[in-house]
Amino acid sequence: MVNLTKKLLEAKDWVKVRASTNAQQSFLTWYGSVYAFIPGEPKQHLFEIVGMSVARCIPKSEGGWDFTSRELTFYLDPEGGEKLDTWKNPWTDEILPVVHVANNPVQGFFKRPMVAFINEELTTYKFDLFSCYPNPLADDPKFAEYSPQPFYQATELFKLTVTTADLQNPETISVPKVMLAWDRVGPWLPWMKMGDRQGHLIYSAWGGKVPGVAELPLLIQNEINTRVPLFKNAAKSLLDQNNMTSWIYFKQNFNAYLKGEKFPIFRSEVE
Repeated sequence: MVNLTKKLLEAKDWVKVRASTNAQQSFLTWYGSVYAFIPGEPKQHLFEIVGMSVARCIPKSEGGWDFTSRELTFYLDPEGGEKLDTWKNPWTDEILPVVHVANNPVQGFFKRPMVAFINEELTTYKFDLFSCYPNPLADDPKFAEYSPQPFYQATELFKLTVTTADLQNPETISVPKVMLAWDRVGPWLPWMKMGDRQGHLIYSAWGGKVPGVAELPLLIQNEINTRVPLFKNAAKSLLDQNNMTSWIYFKQNFNAYLKGEKFPIFRSEVE
């Protein structure tokens, strides 16, 4: 049996894991699979995924850190691994544009101590996040075929593991080796055009911290270099914007989706 101690660690320790204590940006990347779960039906492996986050923790003079990040996730063919620009819905046979994840920003604030599970070799942070809030698409009848449910409800389960020695080293400003596990249970994505069909999506993914853009998967590097160069860097300060989600992004870019444009939407700006 693994001997683990549950302990409250300072926010500074978490900042060293997620980014760095001196406002330098850091990158996480992940790979995984997405399955359809419909009661009474066998599972369907719909997609592979590959994604990244570029993040920065900015120390505040009054204590704590502002957290700002940008994240991408791409839906891939489950067999060949190619990026999907269109997808044939296996329940309706309709061919639909694929709206990849391009969330900018995703932000927060870290100050409170956080629970971790520790032994001599490894330290793991575990976050079980349950979201339930009004669906931003539900009130507009034009989205009835895409996401008519009154509430968005999902579960995301994160585990980030580091070596205890790296974390406890007082000279460390950013833990270099981070192992990520991420699982998600959530509703059909709006662009899948599933309406009120019963079922959920299950994500199973893993990944870790990498030194920079050059160590990201080639597909992501190519997309950043040619379509979304803004995602090379995290913002240098907290942005005065609401957090972006896939549902809001779909709403904002619905006309582009109807035109069959390629996602993520081309953005030339850099930071």
